[in-house]
Amino acid sequence: MVASPKALLDELKRLFGPRVLLARPEKAVYRYDAILVGEEPLAVVLPETREEVQALVRLSRNFGVPLVPRGAGSGLSGGSVPLEEAIAVAFTRMTRLEVDPRTQTAWAEPGVTTARISEAARPFGLFYPPDPASYRTSTLGGNLGENAGGPLCFKYGVTGDYLLELEWVDAFGEVHRLDRKAYDLPGLLVGSEGTLGLITGARVRLLPFPKHRATLMALFPQVEALAEAVSRAIALGAVPARLEFLDASCVDAVEDYLHMGLPRGHALLLAETDGDDPELVQEELALLEETALALGGKVRRARDEGEAEALWRARRAVSPALGRIRPKRVNEDIAVPRSALPQVVREIEALGKAFGLVVVQFGHIGDGNLHPNILFDPRRESEEKVWELAHEIVRVALRHGGVLSGEHGIGFMKRKFMGEAVDPETLGALEAVKEALDPWGLLNPGKVLP
Repeated sequence: MVASPKALLDELKRLFGPRVLLARPEKAVYRYDAILVGEEPLAVVLPETREEVQALVRLSRNFGVPLVPRGAGSGLSGGSVPLEEAIAVAFTRMTRLEVDPRTQTAWAEPGVTTARISEAARPFGLFYPPDPASYRTSTLGGNLGENAGGPLCFKYGVTGDYLLELEWVDAFGEVHRLDRKAYDLPGLLVGSEGTLGLITGARVRLLPFPKHRATLMALFPQVEALAEAVSRAIALGAVPARLEFLDASCVDAVEDYLHMGLPRGHALLLAETDGDDPELVQEELALLEETALALGGKVRRARDEGEAEALWRARRAVSPALGRIRPKRVNEDIAVPRSALPQVVREIEALGKAFGLVVVQFGHIGDGNLHPNILFDPRRESEEKVWELAHEIVRVALRHGGVLSGEHGIGFMKRKFMGEAVDPETLGALEAVKEALDPWGLLNPGKVLP
């Protein structure tokens, strides 16, 4: 229990007024991320400045109450949900954004949505490449905390690849603003899920828009053939900007949802190449086309931007479409070597059948980042069995030289798997870092480390 809860709440009201939420209906939503549920927070605070974040951290230490940082709540591993009596820190009001076209950078506070950065940069012919599926709602702070990726990650990289400078408040309530030119302390916080400090701002790199783009869709009778086509094309030198796949169950779900005319019962590959040389853009797409055709795929090129956008709409519709099959899901986020893709997708498909549960697969196949989803109805199917299957899917990735998470983080969903994924010496080093930077254990406790 928190020492002197009434005194704590009184101090929160004094400091934040109406921006501290205490009533049950207001607080209830902060138990959730996009999939998992935690405990109801003692209070929710919506800071607007780094000084207010400092005040919160000092209050947390004085009263011994944990802080759980949170962006838009679109996470998929439980990283932003409280696991005990805690204060949820919602950064959605910290939304200052400044684009500097001269240096091709932007300074953004943690509550700025991912899409807004590119929208602000667009008039200058620039864009921000990290583009998670939730880019219209997810925030930069959450993206940094999880080191989020997205369809463009194969060619352009993930959130951490665009971070130039980071501002954060440490567990002592002190502000740091550092670049990455010597000791890379900002890099240590990327992917740490708010367990080492609270991010209050970041300078990110922007890129010029490529002048040309080309898109194709390829349909395969089996997902293994799709994975093999991807592996071969990349081995031949293709570096597409986007390379996404949906298995047949995903395609059927999207067709039921959008009625786009997608052929049912086929796995779908979406590929986009881009660059400033139109011939190279088309040559690269031709590599993907040739390998797809050689492995039994049916290929269709988008004739224009409008048709390309319609194809990508299918990929963005996966999550809402899957919700129509079963009311709940566990969204896995494994990453494996590209050479292992055909075997991995085959083993995961077999596991779903063996467990008698609905398993669908989609993701950023170009960099081996797969999202097997276990769909279930808790009224009819055992959640214990669901989590047992999730563990087995993780083991498939580890057996093939992969990792627990490509972009969704560890949170509390995968904490128990860390002992199998990380050797004891590495875990010991991680625990030492956590103890040094958060000696009181008040920053997002119960996440990442077992």
